[in-house]
Amino acid sequence: MSPHELDQALREQLPSLRRFARWLARDPHAADDLVQSALERAIAGWDQRRDEAALRPWLFSILYRQFLDGQRRAQRYAGVLARTGLGAPDSQPSAEREAIARSALEALQQLPVEQRSLLLWVSVEGLSYQEVADILEVPIGTVMSRLSRARQALRRLSDGETAAPPLRLLK
Repeated sequence: MSPHELDQALREQLPSLRRFARWLARDPHAADDLVQSALERAIAGWDQRRDEAALRPWLFSILYRQFLDGQRRAQRYAGVLARTGLGAPDSQPSAEREAIARSALEALQQLPVEQRSLLLWVSVEGLSYQEVADILEVPIGTVMSRLSRARQALRRLSDGETAAPPLRLLK
């Protein structure tokens, strides 16, 4: 692929990548940084792509993994600050915030990143279950069950129920 074709292919994906990054990061500046970082990684690894036709899922996968890496770095940094006594105290969501979470948009923002990502990829971006399975590197059945749980959680939050704490994976 020529540099011009590469540039055109990446430009076509920018609106979707920006939209998804804004939902993940919840900050336009952080989202732009995330998209830029993902595009840099995509260009650097262009020759290592598995499937020529699956550019969009590949880019979403890179962006999502970049976001998760950034979250992990932030958690490690916050842990270091907390151990040194320099960090701010943890804040819990207030009861008022839980009561206000009635609209679908607010409910979507309260979902865990994993659930929100699934809903955005399938409902907003129009990716197929198989494309999402490829992004997450899981079987399609896993995507379907996670999506079902995400939709249930969104319904509960939209009805005004409080969010259950997310499960943690233990290694």
